[in-house]
Amino acid sequence: MSAAAALARPRAPAVPGGPPPAPAGGRGARRLLLPGVLYLAVFFVLPVGTLLATSLYAPVPGGELGQYTPALRWQNYPEALGAFWPQLLRSFAFAGAATVAALLVGYPMAYVIAVRARGRRTLQGLLVVLVVAPFFTSFILRTIAWKQILADGGAVVGALRWLHVLPPDGRVSATSAAVVVGLTYSFLPFMVLPLFAALERLDPRLLEAGADLYATPATTFRRVTLPLSMPGVVAGTLLTFIPAVGDYVNSSLLGNSTTTVMIGQVVDGRFFRLLDYPTAAVLSVVLMVAILVLVTAYVRRAGTEDLV
Repeated sequence: MSAAAALARPRAPAVPGGPPPAPAGGRGARRLLLPGVLYLAVFFVLPVGTLLATSLYAPVPGGELGQYTPALRWQNYPEALGAFWPQLLRSFAFAGAATVAALLVGYPMAYVIAVRARGRRTLQGLLVVLVVAPFFTSFILRTIAWKQILADGGAVVGALRWLHVLPPDGRVSATSAAVVVGLTYSFLPFMVLPLFAALERLDPRLLEAGADLYATPATTFRRVTLPLSMPGVVAGTLLTFIPAVGDYVNSSLLGNSTTTVMIGQVVDGRFFRLLDYPTAAVLSVVLMVAILVLVTAYVRRAGTEDLV
């Protein structure tokens, strides 16, 4: 049958209450999905499977450092968690604090760009460029710059001492506060951009309706703006929290070696220096599962299950 005849042939009408007719071109759509599926299988499923297998490896009896054999040694999990649970909890605490700080700083920025600068495309574009401008430089260089900014003899510490926020011998560098500040700055654009996208889609007539109904600006924000921007809040917090948990650059450069060690530093040291591959794999698996559970619970709690 020719293609013209196939197109001219009438289709059977759908039976009421029955299954919907199969969409045309289903096989072609599956072919289009094939490259993406293969990519995920090679670069996601296979590495995760290898990571799970490595987490159960056992050391070779009498072998050299870094020699392990495939096994099902489940004791690796309680041993690793028993030794490094403080670093794991500290990572989530630092990432949570940085996410909250990024939200408090980023929401007003996104609101000004999306709502206050609405209609002025040149100004709006300039403000967006300023938000993403830090990405034009190296992540390491930006972190080192913060190390200089927060140094004991810097202007920031001097101002805090003058305001009596810090004691005369107080410091910010090599503390937990420095790590949180670095994380907040590093991932702030990931918070601002989703918020900007959500607020820009906000219909200004809704804000005008709130004013017409004698609502105060605070009430309009609480009852109209904030609920409608929740998808951006959820996306921004996820994009900030997830990479911040596993970050180790800020904790390495802005923290110290005792009270600011995050789980990323532990994984880096165990894998590349001590060649303790099973422990590094265990901590990576635990971190991945914990993030997945927390993210799922957070998204469902926020009422945006369609983002999962």
